Amino acid sequence: MQDPLEFYTHSIQHFEEELRKLKKQLAASSTIRLVVFLAIGFGLYFFFGNSKAMIAISLIGFALFLYLVSRHTDLQYKRDLVAQLITINRTEIQVLQRDYLFLDEGNEFVDPTHAYSYDIDLFGRGSFFQYINRTSIQEGRKQLFKTLTENVIDTIEQKQEAIKELASKPTWRQRFSAIASLVKVQHTAEDIVKWIHNYRPVFSKYTRFLSAVFSIISLAIIALVSFNLLDFNILVIWFFIGLSVTGAFLKRVNIIYRDADKAKDTFKQYHQLLNEIESISFNSQILQEKQAAIKTETKKASAIFASFSKILDALDQRNNVFIAILGNAFFLRDTQQAYKVEQWIKTYSDNVENWFEVIAFFDAQNSLSNVAFNHPNYSFPVIQQGDAILNTKQLGHPLLKSGQRVDNDYFIKQEEFFIITGANMAGKSTFLRTVSLSIVMANIGLPVCAKSYNYNPIQLITSMRTSDSLADDASYFFSELKRLKFIVDKINPKASENKYFVILDEILKGTNSTDKAIGSKKFVEKLVASNSTGIIATHDLSLCEIEKELPQIQNYYFDAEIIHDELHFDYKLKQGICKNMNASFLLKKMEIV
Repeated sequence: MQDPLEFYTHSIQHFEEELRKLKKQLAASSTIRLVVFLAIGFGLYFFFGNSKAMIAISLIGFALFLYLVSRHTDLQYKRDLVAQLITINRTEIQVLQRDYLFLDEGNEFVDPTHAYSYDIDLFGRGSFFQYINRTSIQEGRKQLFKTLTENVIDTIEQKQEAIKELASKPTWRQRFSAIASLVKVQHTAEDIVKWIHNYRPVFSKYTRFLSAVFSIISLAIIALVSFNLLDFNILVIWFFIGLSVTGAFLKRVNIIYRDADKAKDTFKQYHQLLNEIESISFNSQILQEKQAAIKTETKKASAIFASFSKILDALDQRNNVFIAILGNAFFLRDTQQAYKVEQWIKTYSDNVENWFEVIAFFDAQNSLSNVAFNHPNYSFPVIQQGDAILNTKQLGHPLLKSGQRVDNDYFIKQEEFFIITGANMAGKSTFLRTVSLSIVMANIGLPVCAKSYNYNPIQLITSMRTSDSLADDASYFFSELKRLKFIVDKINPKASENKYFVILDEILKGTNSTDKAIGSKKFVEKLVASNSTGIIATHDLSLCEIEKELPQIQNYYFDAEIIHDELHFDYKLKQGICKNMNASFLLKKMEIV
């Protein structure tokens, strides 16, 4: 098993050496270009008046200079790619040390109405998303959000295999992420897919025939005029005829150009990501299916993206005055290129969305696989059927440092509910979030922060954090009631065949003690009758009495002790009811009362 810290440290050393070499090559390349440019200038000056020599120097020098410019651009890209790889590895070392608050928080994904994401800090500052997100493109980021929140329990073992396989390919993953991070586009793939799907052709099949015939005639006229077999005035007349024909199509070409210009950079850069996906072999079913989704019978998807990029580049050349005038006058060039754009859209419009989705999938999947690579001591859940829902050893929260974290063993059967009591700060809420997050991680195929994790897949629903809203004229209590109604509707066996793991932190916090005790008991009875499974944390010790009435209920607690006038917690889950509360002690200790 590869040590992640050792891998990242070695990678940084390797890429820093490579970056030094590339910087030297770039300096040499700049010098060579300057020498060639000066040599061309000197040659033209020296052979001034010798037309043949000047033409030869110009052609050879121009070709050589273009090659050097292209080579220099390639070296610059390699330099930027290597620099990005160094940044990626440095970031991973920081995150391994739990320094990750500088990363993307995903605040726009915070949703208090979601089944669980708001309660377990899935998004926002210090969130699980901020800890694991390594996506480089917007579509991948959205895909990661979707994966974390979809709450599905199918094909978990296949998801695990895909994550394991990608985790074993850190070099490929980093290269993919580095390439993706260099993608700079102004318009999202979603906008481009909408444009392509909604596009309606405006050029008929005769457009290609017209452009071809006109070009042949133009070449014939130019040849005849060159050999003095045709009067030059004919060429001039034909020149204006060409511009007139182009003008007739100008409005339609401008519309295509306006929309195509938005897609140009995207196709130019995304084809490299498709090429990375195509150039590697996978064994896991899901990854093979994703690769198959970008295959066509004739060409690779990357080649198809690259070809469209070239077509869009060619259309963009209409901004060159020389090409715009002569190209359109003699070859109806705008019309030709616009027709090619339409034909590409017609041929591949049904595939484009799939291709973008596959790129987004791998971008998101890299983040998940990175979790598995960074935590080789985590355990992949063993999926099983039977009475038990969870049977875990040393389960902990992945965002807590291992040296500070207290892990717990946990075992719960189907249709059981644990009522957990405990003093303030004793660890109840952390435990609820630990169990919740472990279920989310298990359902999406991730390894879990535990020594072992036997799991009968189940969907998650929570109510741990409720807030009132002045804007919506909703009191705290009413907001909580709406959340409980949301849970009841979800777990209703008549409405859904799905089984739910329900996690609640203090039922009916917004009402008085008597009301709370009566209402909480009735709600627990309803939960048990729904055939759900779950955990309820409470400070209301009277609720624990329900264990005597319902065999599905078990009482557990987190303890607190006052030793030498100091409060001590062991953060260990124990069976029974908590007897030690600490609110009065803390009020006195902090000199509040």
